[in-house]
Amino acid sequence: MIHNGPMTDPRVFVAGPVSWNRLVELEELPEARPHKASARRHWETIGGTSAGKALNLARLGARVTLRTAVGDDDHGRRIVDTLAAAGVEVIAEIADGPTEQHLNLMDSHGGRVSIYLEVPVLTAPRHDDRALAALADADAVVIDLAEHSRPLLAATSGLPVWCDLHDYDGSSAYHQDFLDAADYLFLNDDGVPDRADLAALLASAGCRVAVATLGADGAMAVADGVHHRVAAVPVERVVDTNGAGDAFFAGFLLAHLAGADVPAALTAAATSAAHCLGSPNLA
Repeated sequence: MIHNGPMTDPRVFVAGPVSWNRLVELEELPEARPHKASARRHWETIGGTSAGKALNLARLGARVTLRTAVGDDDHGRRIVDTLAAAGVEVIAEIADGPTEQHLNLMDSHGGRVSIYLEVPVLTAPRHDDRALAALADADAVVIDLAEHSRPLLAATSGLPVWCDLHDYDGSSAYHQDFLDAADYLFLNDDGVPDRADLAALLASAGCRVAVATLGADGAMAVADGVHHRVAAVPVERVVDTNGAGDAFFAGFLLAHLAGADVPAALTAAATSAAHCLGSPNLA
């Protein structure tokens, strides 16, 4: 479904990964040598980039349908219950094996290392008709990086597609299908840390809008050949960096659907990310 002009009560379809995360906060990330380190704190919670986007979109007022894959286990059921409690409609395919699980090591400076403990494989989806109907009825379609979401790219023709390529380095074959489908492209600067190279990558992406988040340096965007920058919104105390990129994405998407131009959408995105950084939750 394609609307012209600003939207209220927008419908957003998201496809991609959710996970159950074990988070460990350290004073410093460990060096690559045998040694002992003590955690400042540790906890378990919902994670995954599509969960982060769905929760932030719902918090900001969108009607969200999330199609994902979980295992037939307690972690999967806790994820689905958490999303449903936040107002997200969940289309949960049951994957082979356990629910996706991560171990995230985080330091006091915002650094993070994510270790994938389990990655689900979806061989027999049962709810494709329901997912495709929700996709076709959406005002914006978000397809996140995952093998189980990749097949849905074929159903997005004519729809506004949003893709988050995370640490894309400009050449990875794994990302290419998502890049080719994207009308609105997001990534971070981990894969291309040089600012000039990153700006060139955004300009050459061939998307309506291409955005790169720059951590504490804010974000940059290219739209219609015009380059834009936004500063990060100051945060008094960073509580948890998990979900900040997804909060930024959600803030931009909904500001765009409400009629904001690129600079205003970037400002809304930076504000949304700051709220997430000051919270212990994904949204």
